[in-house]
Amino acid sequence: MDGKEFFSMNIVLRELRANLKSLIIWCVSMALLIYAGMVKYSGIAAVGQSANELFNQLPEAMKSILGMNSLDLTSISGYYGMFFLYFMLLGSTFAVMLGAIIISKEERDKTADFLLVKPISRSKVITAKLIATLINLAVFNIITLLASFFFVAMFNKGVPINDQIINLMIALFILEVLFASIGAGISVFTTNTKKATSLATTLLLTMFLLSAAIDIYDKISFFKYLTPFKYFQTAQVMRGSFDTFFLFLSAFILITCIALTYTTFQKRDIHI
Repeated sequence: MDGKEFFSMNIVLRELRANLKSLIIWCVSMALLIYAGMVKYSGIAAVGQSANELFNQLPEAMKSILGMNSLDLTSISGYYGMFFLYFMLLGSTFAVMLGAIIISKEERDKTADFLLVKPISRSKVITAKLIATLINLAVFNIITLLASFFFVAMFNKGVPINDQIINLMIALFILEVLFASIGAGISVFTTNTKKATSLATTLLLTMFLLSAAIDIYDKISFFKYLTPFKYFQTAQVMRGSFDTFFLFLSAFILITCIALTYTTFQKRDIHI
């Protein structure tokens, strides 16, 4: 390993240590959410079909926001599928915030000079930070997957749904990587960490609300291309089917945001 590879690896490890506390909090929160959800499922399953009838009486707007559309909530697969909406929201929030602080935090913490005096290029600094972000997201998803396996099995009295859970986790990981790249793209335009995270989370929330609005009003369905939350339909993903067009669109957005991050950071003046 030469000097440049050594310093790149150090940056990756430094990023992992810096984000460890946050990662643990997010992982524990997801595990608790899954457990609490499955505890509630046991009560809904006991009520039976009348639970679906009760939920169907809710306004369409409420059902869309809660992720209850077109799912049988008395089946464990349908109930778990409903939670995918919350997984997407929480996972994307974690991802976009990771991406949003990738650059701006160095100037906030006055550590930019520490990085830039090392014998490695700015592009290698970005690469190391992106690798660390990817590792964080992978760990987050693995913990979510394992917690899902464990708690679903604890309350499931029927056919295992492990394959469906894996399909949803694949979609979740793609979505998280996409939002992390969007956050990284935003981060290079501001030196203020709070502003970067605020812009990133505001954009995410806007996309989430747009997704809910599309479910309510069919006339605005053409806006679905503007919100990644519509790229992965729960019922479709659980069957192992992914929309090819939206996969290519996700790849295009990802590549564009990453390219923007590299090119803009190369030209940016770093204030230390």
